[in-house]
Amino acid sequence: MDGQLNVRRVLLDVDLSMRGPTLTAVAAAIQSSPGVAACSITVTEIDTETIGTDVTIEGENMDYESIVEAIEKTGAVVHSLDHLATGDRLIESVPRRR
Repeated sequence: MDGQLNVRRVLLDVDLSMRGPTLTAVAAAIQSSPGVAACSITVTEIDTETIGTDVTIEGENMDYESIVEAIEKTGAVVHSLDHLATGDRLIESVPRRR
């Protein structure tokens, strides 16, 4: 996916089991991926079996597949890629008006 793209920011919907992994384990796995400079994990939902999170990752020339693989090796599940920013600079999202 990131062949020649300079992947700079991704937002992922990730679920964790209540039995683990911990947020810190997922963050450490992400941080070890090529090109990652920072990551933020926000808990969005908790039920009896899972913890839903939004994971924002920023860096330069990040390897998207390596990030997903690192997350899934912890036992967490990546549900979707909800935001992708590439190129020489970041563009902040502008809300759409309807």
